[in-house]
Amino acid sequence: MSAPDSRTSSRLDVVVEVRVRQGWARVRAAWFPILQASIAAAIAFAIAKYAVGHPYPFFAPVSAWVALGFTSDRSVRRVAELAVGVAIGVALGDLLVHLIGNGAWQVAVVLFLAAIIARFIDRGQMLTTQAGVQALVIVGLPAISATGGPLGRWIDAAIGGAVALAVALLTPRDPRRHPRTLARAAVEDLAGVLRILARGLRTGSTADVEDALVRGRASQPALDEWSETATSAGELARVSPTIRKHRAELAGLAADAVHIDRAMRNARVLARRCLAAVEAQTHDMTTIAAQVEATARAADELAVALGAGRDPERARAQLLAVAGALDPFRLAARDWQVQSLVLLHRSLIVDLLEAARVPPQVARDSLPEI
Repeated sequence: MSAPDSRTSSRLDVVVEVRVRQGWARVRAAWFPILQASIAAAIAFAIAKYAVGHPYPFFAPVSAWVALGFTSDRSVRRVAELAVGVAIGVALGDLLVHLIGNGAWQVAVVLFLAAIIARFIDRGQMLTTQAGVQALVIVGLPAISATGGPLGRWIDAAIGGAVALAVALLTPRDPRRHPRTLARAAVEDLAGVLRILARGLRTGSTADVEDALVRGRASQPALDEWSETATSAGELARVSPTIRKHRAELAGLAADAVHIDRAMRNARVLARRCLAAVEAQTHDMTTIAAQVEATARAADELAVALGAGRDPERARAQLLAVAGALDPFRLAARDWQVQSLVLLHRSLIVDLLEAARVPPQVARDSLPEI
């Protein structure tokens, strides 16, 4: 295999490895909510079929599954929005299909009325979306699926929504768990990028530096998911009295997601600049390699702290020690290219310090003056 082909294969392996790790992290976070929603859908189906006597209770499991979803974000308001939206759409669609039949113009009428009624009832966008979608489904379904008269399918949807609400009300939940899990995974990705980059700098391996850059690029979906999840949980904490006590930590996790995203972007910039320096094979990279490795160890500590929801005291101390050593003129007195790499590292360390709950000015002041 030629060198370019080998390098391409290595990059593909890195991307696949990162994607698989991120996929398993999502599965670990979602398997229990998915199990709950699946069981709730089965219970709704059984109630509608065996207790109510509907031979085709299609909308009972649909309503339960749509309302619960597959994530741990199950506020009572959100579940109620979705359940009511499904019920409105099914009821209106069923009623109008019995009155005016189905066809092209009926689709427009049903969708318009469902959305107008949903907007009148509540401001929730999910309610309006589900009302319209379920009304369209009713218009498109064959008549054989309608059981129990004009309101039969609405009864099925109401059963599913009731089961979903019962699950949301009775299931204990901690809104911090999912953001914490995502935070740990994302910061561990950053630590992995830095560790591989440090190895490449120490050994002069361009392949390692390229792998670090590829890993950094592949990690962006995990960072985006963490940011979205933490922001959503924080918004929920502002309006939900049961989880308001967690508002400060959730806001901190959302802010940390921004800092780690910046740190990862800076790590990618650093890796790109390091690649040219390593390819030249004329620079002494041992000092900056040691600092990048120390930063990776501190990031590992930060990942553990964020995942456990505790103060990142150890990570903060390690990061402050690295920051104090990032003097470009001391680490590379006569090599301006290595000095430029140290300057990039300084930006990265400030982002990590802020994620470790160091005030911005203190983080910048911890760097040696230049």
